Amino acid sequence: MAKYLLEYIWLDGYTPVPNIRGKTLVKEFEKFPTLEELPNWGFDGSSTRQAEGHSSDCVLKPVARYLDSTKRNGVIVLCEVLHADLTPHSTNARATVLDDPETWFGFEQEYFLYKDGRPLGFPVEGYPAPQGTYYTGVGYENVGDIAREIVDKHLDLCIDAGINHEGINAEVAKGQWEFQIFGKGSKKAADEMWVARYLLQRLTEKYKVTVNYHCKPLGATDWNGSGMHSNFSTKFMREVGGKEYFEKLMAAFDKHKNEHIAVYGPDNHMRLTGLHETQSIDKFNYGVANRGASIRVPHSFPNNAYKGYLEDRRPNSQGDPYKIASRILQTVQTVPTK
Repeated sequence: MAKYLLEYIWLDGYTPVPNIRGKTLVKEFEKFPTLEELPNWGFDGSSTRQAEGHSSDCVLKPVARYLDSTKRNGVIVLCEVLHADLTPHSTNARATVLDDPETWFGFEQEYFLYKDGRPLGFPVEGYPAPQGTYYTGVGYENVGDIAREIVDKHLDLCIDAGINHEGINAEVAKGQWEFQIFGKGSKKAADEMWVARYLLQRLTEKYKVTVNYHCKPLGATDWNGSGMHSNFSTKFMREVGGKEYFEKLMAAFDKHKNEHIAVYGPDNHMRLTGLHETQSIDKFNYGVANRGASIRVPHSFPNNAYKGYLEDRRPNSQGDPYKIASRILQTVQTVPTK
């Protein structure tokens, strides 16, 4: 038997954006534990805005586990939050999302790395050189001296954990980066995004750097905001598709645009202005290779008889991937496939 360090992580009750919480349980197993071997655990919900002090016990139910390569016998245990009677807590978005293992999601998480109250590479006063050379940039003048070390290490940790991390790049603004996560099914894709976020935030602690996920941290300036562009592809879109179905699908996304915006992350009005590769928040459009559209249609889609995947560019960097994927599926399911 060996002692395993089980880091139970969950989402708290803060709004409009939950925080990731975590605490460690030490438990003996003969080998790396299966999900079924991991016990439920408890925590003080009154300290996380998930319970009142007079009845504060909440339950953590393990729903996925990942290798934590930073620790000897380390395990990251992703949990749902339940009430004491084992019913889903009102803050537990995962328990109620629409899911379909045949629908594939690819999330593109943009974020800024901040230190001393400003993005990495920004001077104490004013701004660095204008945007232009930072996107996919190379060299100290573009990415500084610690950012690449952080993002490369984060990539290693995700791959070690078994997360389907698909890539990284420096983004348009100085101090801004992106990583991509792919998964089959709403829950699996969103699970891995939340764990990847956790690993990034924990990693940056040692650098005294903060991950800023706000969609427009530099306010009403000419600096880009941050999104979480959401690529999606149902089995029908991949295998059947067709122009007629595509046009009906886009009409449905237009019809439900307000419902999408409602779960696509807070403060999106600051980002979806019609500038900086966005469409205005109150409008919906789509276009081939158009990064200023609500939905970008890759060239491969019409070239393959309107089959493949689409990219919804409206979700922002603070959005909850559970809610985003679920809303996309809700709209998709309003369009007949026969």
